[in-house]
Amino acid sequence: MEARQAEIAEGQVIVYAQDECHLLWGDTTGYVWGRRNEKTGVPIQNIKQRQTYYGALNLYHRDFVLMPHDGGNSKNTVAFIKHLQNLNPDKKLILIWDGASYHRSEEVRTYLNQVNEDLEEKNWKITCLLFAPNAPEQNPVEDVWLRGKNFLRKHFYKNKTFRQVKRCFSDFINQQTFDFNKIDWYFKKFHNLYRKTI
Repeated sequence: MEARQAEIAEGQVIVYAQDECHLLWGDTTGYVWGRRNEKTGVPIQNIKQRQTYYGALNLYHRDFVLMPHDGGNSKNTVAFIKHLQNLNPDKKLILIWDGASYHRSEEVRTYLNQVNEDLEEKNWKITCLLFAPNAPEQNPVEDVWLRGKNFLRKHFYKNKTFRQVKRCFSDFINQQTFDFNKIDWYFKKFHNLYRKTI
């Protein structure tokens, strides 16, 4: 990405770290204070209830895009890519994600080939890069999910239904601008230099 510093700083290229999160009723369970040698119950109505979220963290401006889906799969991955394109019309996108099978599926590759058809690689509208295999610590979106789930655990008593859990999780994430030190791994060399000029 160093070769594209100016384009990124000028907003012509948007760089996202991307990941999926599977939110469960059980994610609201945390530790609470109670009397010694006495069990404290935390009510959970249906631990099997589940919501998948697709998320993308803009590694330059540090804002976050969150989108609920019914699962992680090829169809929803293409839908999320289209959503990012709609948010950034006439921009080139770089997506950095893990090696999930649906990221590499025929449906996703077909869509990327259609979008980038007949373009040289340097002019692709969407470029996908992989994090190292089995290295979730490289992806700052994992830290976003962790913060969201920790917030749920601290406020478990407010959410009596899974609908409330989902709303609490998405409201928390949508109100944040994330500024992890991990993001500097990608832009530390030039972020401050270019930010001053725009």
